[in-house]
Amino acid sequence: MSTAIGVSGLAHLFGIVSIILLLVWLLHYREGIDYDSDDGLRVFNVHPLMMFLGFIFLVGEGVMAFQTVPNQRPIPKFVHMTLHLIAIVLGIVGLCAVFKFHSMRNIADVYSLHSWIGIGTFCLFGLQWIFGFVTFLVPGAQGPTRARVLPWHRAGGRVLLFMAICAAETGLMEKSGFLNLKPYQRETNLVNFLGLTILLFGVFVNMSVGIR
Repeated sequence: MSTAIGVSGLAHLFGIVSIILLLVWLLHYREGIDYDSDDGLRVFNVHPLMMFLGFIFLVGEGVMAFQTVPNQRPIPKFVHMTLHLIAIVLGIVGLCAVFKFHSMRNIADVYSLHSWIGIGTFCLFGLQWIFGFVTFLVPGAQGPTRARVLPWHRAGGRVLLFMAICAAETGLMEKSGFLNLKPYQRETNLVNFLGLTILLFGVFVNMSVGIR
């Protein structure tokens, strides 16, 4: 357990570093963040922020809740479910932002690999949350049923986290292409480091729950 806590500490670290790098990129190199702005780029920037905070950072923290929250059930379970519910709310805001941006710029919706992975992840995550709520909380399934379902629920959660990370990485590459970022520029390096820290966050989250 102590090893798992140490590994989860590294996950927290890379998650926080990712948030800082993302904010520096959006606020310093891009146009800022404002859902109600008339500037479509400021509206768009709500999308990566909300999707990362919700479907990567909070989902990862929710996955690790059973290692980082005092194990006095049902507290870790409620923290796990609540963080994931907040993630869904932030994800809805993030999706609304990108659809609003596309409407402002007359851009087609859901046309790229990034968008396909992202929409698929969002839909599957919603189903996973509903399934977990019904099975493990209220009204809850019988003990033997929960025992059979739990490994699949855990595996599905880890798969969905890496699907979200895959969506983030393809989104960064897609955005870099649209911006025509040149090699060795500071912004290019920042985006590359951001992608790396997001990946490492997922790796250490996965390791923390894999160590028992």
